Amino acid sequence: MSDTENRTVNAAVWQSMMDKVQGQVWPSSCLYVVATPIGNMGDLSLRGWQALELCDIIAAEDTRATRPFLQAWGIQTPLMAAHRHNEAQAAQAIIQRLEQGQRVALVSDAGAPAVSDPGARVVRSVRQAGFQVVPLPGASAVIAALMGSGATSDENPAFAFAGFMPPKTVARRKWLQHWSSLGMPVLMFESPHRLRAAVRDMQEVCGPMRELTFARELSKRFEQIHTVPLGQALAWLDEDSHREQGEFVLILHEAPREPDEDAPVLDATTQRWMKALLEQVSLRDAARIASQATGISRDVLYAWGLANAPQG
Repeated sequence: MSDTENRTVNAAVWQSMMDKVQGQVWPSSCLYVVATPIGNMGDLSLRGWQALELCDIIAAEDTRATRPFLQAWGIQTPLMAAHRHNEAQAAQAIIQRLEQGQRVALVSDAGAPAVSDPGARVVRSVRQAGFQVVPLPGASAVIAALMGSGATSDENPAFAFAGFMPPKTVARRKWLQHWSSLGMPVLMFESPHRLRAAVRDMQEVCGPMRELTFARELSKRFEQIHTVPLGQALAWLDEDSHREQGEFVLILHEAPREPDEDAPVLDATTQRWMKALLEQVSLRDAARIASQATGISRDVLYAWGLANAPQG
């Protein structure tokens, strides 16, 4: 297929998808909570784009930050401010518009409104007033960091999102003591100028062997995702001054599990089988395959895997 033919096919596919999105039901008297890109302009969804064009007004955390984004996508919908300092008044203004049958979109500067960003009060007020709220998912720094780090697994998908750490050392260490004890990866935001202090406190609270993932400038040109034991984290930052620049998601990995005294004991050969299988398939499938090969109960093999599978 020639380049011209390929572009024609792509254009046809694009138009087909746009027709499908435009043909969906877009109820009036509705608040559309729209996730916007966290760095890469291409990460706006087709539904998000259509909603922002279709709505009568867009309530934005910072109209100055949102306007260039709208211009890049050719969206000319009027803007109003809805930030943490006027959220109560903005909620009432939005409800008045919904009472008139209008559609209102809610956006933050980047990512998902009402998730570690203003917007939750608006959403609650609109729902309490009896109007529909439609979330339009999209880019998320938290989910992107998890996707790129391998910190969770299908056997243990749990994680916690803790938002920004406290700025003061005493409060931050107390905060870390709580979050680091949960038995799952913990994701948090931190600013570049407090990054080193935060890493030092993590090492003090969690020890040098606990793993930390730096997820920096996600979806942007200089995106970087790196996992390192806390004892080596500051040295890694020292190697390149650029590593302290940008916007950060930090993932404090789950602490290594203590050996389970009640865990099943397998012979060395079966253990090697299980370890090799766990590098390729899920724990459930590894237990099933090893059970077929050895005759050992699948439940026994699964319990051994839970106690001995590598973290991450």
